[in-house]
Amino acid sequence: MTVRKAGVIGIGTMGQGIAEMLAFKGLDVYLLDQSDDKLAAGITQIELSLDKQIEKWALTQSEKKQILNRLHPMNRIEELAQCEFVIETITEDLEAKKVIFEELDRVCGPEVVIASNTSTLSLTELASVTARPERVIGMHFVYPVYKIDLVEIVRGLQTSDETFERTKQFIEVVTNKKGVMVFESPGFVTTRLICLFINEALHVLEEGVASVDDIDSAMRIGYSFQYGPFEMADRFGLDSVLAALERMFREYGELKYRPSIVLKKMVRAGHLGVKTGIGFFKYDKDGDRT
Repeated sequence: MTVRKAGVIGIGTMGQGIAEMLAFKGLDVYLLDQSDDKLAAGITQIELSLDKQIEKWALTQSEKKQILNRLHPMNRIEELAQCEFVIETITEDLEAKKVIFEELDRVCGPEVVIASNTSTLSLTELASVTARPERVIGMHFVYPVYKIDLVEIVRGLQTSDETFERTKQFIEVVTNKKGVMVFESPGFVTTRLICLFINEALHVLEEGVASVDDIDSAMRIGYSFQYGPFEMADRFGLDSVLAALERMFREYGELKYRPSIVLKKMVRAGHLGVKTGIGFFKYDKDGDRT
């Protein structure tokens, strides 16, 4: 199967990363968001990301131009009908996602795979609003998309073998990432484990065992993590970590998923990490620590 066109709905942090990666791999990427302003802002962020790669000699100006030329902002969901794959990446709002999946099911041909980048929501429930639940699947990319060569391929109750095989081929052949199969479960593998890691680090901080800097250094240096748990949370977005923990707490009912009060306070203060310039650490407009 040759995939030439892919759709991305939602051009927030994850949508930007997925769109940039797919365009870099040579696909035409059709982008949709709530407004033209959000689309323009998302494309601007992709351009800034490409500029940072040029500064590091990882990309040329010519390659940047080619990538940007493969990004096509759309105004209507109907325009995504031309895509072979459509990936939804909006915020973790089940009802909003259901509306999108219902519309995609209406406008996309039966051969189009409809995927969600959700990290905690039920694919079976998302598929329930469609007439063809067998072609709905989860494609959970890990942030930052262009650096992490892993995608969780999540099967809902009615996801067909054909949809899974097409998605696995798309991930491993087209994007050149490793696809791991996961059966539907809140948090899947990566979100479930990494959020528990972050939450436990928060409890260690609350108990006064060590400082933010020292906890991060202990895990980063001692266990070869790229980022410690607090910088990791900042880069994911503290609001996203909180939302994931709250949903897993509701679904599993186990106290280990109950979010730390420190995390809740940070989110209430609007200190969400890289996206706001301040979380457990401070960041400049390029997302580098200051």
